[in-house]
Amino acid sequence: MIVEFGHFFLALALSIFLIQFIIPSLGVKFNSVNMMRIAPFSAYFGFILVFLSFLSLVWAYVTSDFSVSLVINNSHSLKPLIYKISGVWGNHEGSLLLWILILAFYSAAIAYLGKRLPLKLTALVLASQGLISVAFTSFLLFTSNPFIRVFYPSEEGNGFNPILQDFGLAIHPPFLYLGYVGLSVSFSFAVAALFLGKVDTIWVKWVRPWTLIAWIFLTSGIALGSWWAYRELGWGGWWFWDPVENASFMPWLAATALLHSSIVAEKRDTLKAWTILLAIVAFSFSLLGTFIVRSGVLVSVHAFASDPSRGIYILLLLCFFTGGALFLFAKKSPYLRSGSLFQPISREGALIINNIIFSSAAATVLIGTLYPLFVDAISNTKVSVGPPYFEAVFIPLMIPALLICAFSPMISWKRSVLSNLYERIIAIFIISILITSFIIFIYGGSYSAFLGIFLGFWVICGTLYELIIKIGVGKKLDIMYSRILSLPRSSYGMSLAHIGVAIFVIGVTVSSAWKVEIERSISIGEDLFIKDYKISFDSYSEVKGPNWIAERGSFTVSKNEKIITILLPERRFYPASEVTTTEPAIMTNIFADLYIVLGENIDGGNSYGLRVYYSPLLNWIWIGIGFMVFGGITSLSDRKHRLGYLKNKKANLI
Repeated sequence: MIVEFGHFFLALALSIFLIQFIIPSLGVKFNSVNMMRIAPFSAYFGFILVFLSFLSLVWAYVTSDFSVSLVINNSHSLKPLIYKISGVWGNHEGSLLLWILILAFYSAAIAYLGKRLPLKLTALVLASQGLISVAFTSFLLFTSNPFIRVFYPSEEGNGFNPILQDFGLAIHPPFLYLGYVGLSVSFSFAVAALFLGKVDTIWVKWVRPWTLIAWIFLTSGIALGSWWAYRELGWGGWWFWDPVENASFMPWLAATALLHSSIVAEKRDTLKAWTILLAIVAFSFSLLGTFIVRSGVLVSVHAFASDPSRGIYILLLLCFFTGGALFLFAKKSPYLRSGSLFQPISREGALIINNIIFSSAAATVLIGTLYPLFVDAISNTKVSVGPPYFEAVFIPLMIPALLICAFSPMISWKRSVLSNLYERIIAIFIISILITSFIIFIYGGSYSAFLGIFLGFWVICGTLYELIIKIGVGKKLDIMYSRILSLPRSSYGMSLAHIGVAIFVIGVTVSSAWKVEIERSISIGEDLFIKDYKISFDSYSEVKGPNWIAERGSFTVSKNEKIITILLPERRFYPASEVTTTEPAIMTNIFADLYIVLGENIDGGNSYGLRVYYSPLLNWIWIGIGFMVFGGITSLSDRKHRLGYLKNKKANLI
C-alpha cells in the first residue's frame, strides 16, 4: 500500500507543479498579488509530496518488496543496506525521481529564502521551476513509472550492477544532481529577468550564490565520480573522457564561466546579456547530459537506459527549454543595456578572456562528444573520439587560462597600467621557474611535465603573492590583524579555489609524467619490483561477502627490507547478476599511490595475471578539488552572498 501512496503523491505533485506554473504566471500578466503569492505555497506543497513519494520508493527497496518491478530488476535481499538505498537512484526511473525531488527542494528553498525579493521576480522564477518540474514529472509518470507492480511477485531480485556497489558511487549521483538541477535556478532567474526586461543588482546578487551552490555540488559530484572510477574499474586512471564524464564536465565549464561573468555584472554593471546567456547554456548542458545518459545514443559504463523513446522525450525537452529561452533572449537582449565602460587591460578584460576560454573549452568537449553521433547518423559509420582529441584541443586552451589566473586578481577594475604589474609578474615568474627547474633537475621529465608543473606553481605563487599584499605582510601586526579580519571571505575563497586548481594541475602532470605500469604473470612466492618497492605474492584464497564470492591475493609491500603494508586485491563474482568484477588494492599517501589489480588464473596453475601502477602525487588531484570546493564554500559564507537579497523592507512590493 505504501507504494501506491507513493504513486498517488507523485501524481498529485504533478497537479501542484501545474498550479505553480500557471497561476503565478497569470498573476504577473494581470498584476494580481494574490495569484503571485500562490507560487511559494505550491513550491512547499510540491516538495512535500515528492519527498513522500521518494520515501515510499526507498521503503520498497529497504524492505526488498519484490512485488515492485523496479526493485526486482535492481535489488537483492542479500545486498548491504547502503546499496539497497543507493539502488533507488542506480537506475533510470529512480534517478529521475531523485532529480525531481532535488528540483522541488530548490523551488522550496527559493520560496523560503526569497521572501524579500520583488514579488514579480519570485513568481516568475518559481513559475519557471514549476514548468521544469511539470515536464520531468510527466516524463517519469507516463514513460518511466517507478511504482509499477508485477502480477506475480518474485521471491528474489535480479541484483544490482556490481560496479555500482561502491560507497563513492552511492553518494556520487546525489551530489551531481544537486549541481545539475541547481543550474535550473540560474536558468529560471535568467528567464524571469528576460520576461521582466530588467537585470539589476538584486538579480545578480541572487544568481551568483545559487550558481556557486550548484558549482560546489557539481565539482564534488565529478570528483566523487572520478574517485569511484579510479578505485573500482581497475584501470589505474581517474578520467577517460567518457561521454557521460563529458556530460557532467560541460555544465561545470559553463557554470565556471557564469560565476566569473556574474562578478563583472555585479561589480561593474556590465556583461548582463552574456551572464544571462551563460545561465541558459549551463542548464542546457545539464539537460544534454540527461539526454546522453538516458537515451542510449552513446555507450558508457555510466549510462542508465537505452530506450530510444525516452531519449526522444528528453530531446524534445532540451529543444523546448533551450530553444524557448534562446528565443526569449534574442527578443529581449537588445534592451539589456550594459553600464560602465572599461579598457581591455583591466579586471573586466581578464574575466572576459576567462569566459571566452571556458566557453571555447565547453564547445570543444561538446563537439568531441557529439561528433560520433553525427557521423553515425549521416554515414552509418562508427567512429570513436577519445583522449588524444580532447588532450590535443582542451589542454592548449587551459594554458592561457592558468597564465591569466595567477595575476588577474592584481589587475584593477576599469583600467590598469601594465607597468604597475611588471614587478609582481617578474617575481612570481622567477620563483615558479626556480621551483620547477629544481624539480625537473632532481627527477627529470619532459617539456610537457615542465610546463604543467610551472603553470601549477605559477598560479600558487601569484595567488599567494596577491594575498600577501592584501593582508599587508611586513607591516605592523595590528595592521595585518585588522586586514586579515576585514578581508572578505569571498577573497579568501577565490584564493583557495585558485590554489586548488594549481594543486590539481600539478597532480595531473606529475601522476601522468612519472607513472610506472607493470603488467605480467606472477606465481605465489614470487617477488616484483617497482620503483623503490618490493611486492611479494604471499598467498591466494577464496572469501565470501554478503552478496559475492571473491578470489583474493595477498601481497606484502616492503621498502628497504621494511614491511609497509599488505594489499589484498580481489576478483569478485556476484551470483545474482552473474557478473565478475575486479577490486583493486591501493596503498595511498600524499606522495604516491601503489595500485594492484589481480587478474585471472593462468592455465589452472599457480600463476595469475597482475597489473601494478605506481602514480606519484595522484592524490593531489582530489586534494586540489577539495581546495576548490572549500574555496567555494568559503565564498558562499561571505555576508554579501548570504544576504544576496534586498535589505529594504519595500522589496516585497511588485
